[in-house]
Amino acid sequence: MITVEICTPSRQSAEAAKVGGAQRIELCRDLDCGGLTPSDEDIDYCVRALGLRTHVLVRPRAGDFCYSESEVQEILATIGRCRRLGAAAVVVGFLTPDGQVDEALTRRAVAAAVGMEVTFHRAFDEARQDPLEALRVVAACGCHRLLTSGQAPTALEGAAVVRRLVDCAKRLTSGTGHFQILAGSGVTPDTVRTLVAQTGVTEVHGSCKTRQADGSVQTDAAVVRRLIEEVAAF
Repeated sequence: MITVEICTPSRQSAEAAKVGGAQRIELCRDLDCGGLTPSDEDIDYCVRALGLRTHVLVRPRAGDFCYSESEVQEILATIGRCRRLGAAAVVVGFLTPDGQVDEALTRRAVAAAVGMEVTFHRAFDEARQDPLEALRVVAACGCHRLLTSGQAPTALEGAAVVRRLVDCAKRLTSGTGHFQILAGSGVTPDTVRTLVAQTGVTEVHGSCKTRQADGSVQTDAAVVRRLIEEVAAF
């Protein structure tokens, strides 16, 4: 069975994801810059009012994934609030100035997230290190999954690397069970079957987004429904 996660940049998008049949979302805001931390109010709404399994992006600013100590303290405080608000997981990603996965900071985030799952996000795709070695670091830190496009613009373009990551992940544990590869970027109803067939992933991540008249990017319930229907046969 393939698990579908929908990236939702607002309450409106979360509502659309639920109408489309989604049960799990990654909640963020400002998707045009890659996503930032959503408000506490939006987290609470998605968890309690919508009853969705809510994975919260914790990213305080746009730009790179190297953070100052004051930003780190903000990130750790946000993780604590996510737990209190009932989030199922947090989504984080940290790199060192030389482009390696920041092991020390990832471990601090995992420790702060005790009781929740931790996804390491597509900062991984910007790392300047061997992807299998980077994966081993992420898993060793105690993360539960890796969101990746295989270091390519889209997951389908990076399918060969994603396949290698999936095979490697089967031999790894995070200390909390089997480590998952979550394939994301360019995942649509038209591409998802090919992606799953070529990579062997059991989790996919898509925004199912459309551009609204006001210029905002929002989730489309009909596209969510089609995506879920496409993977139902696997």
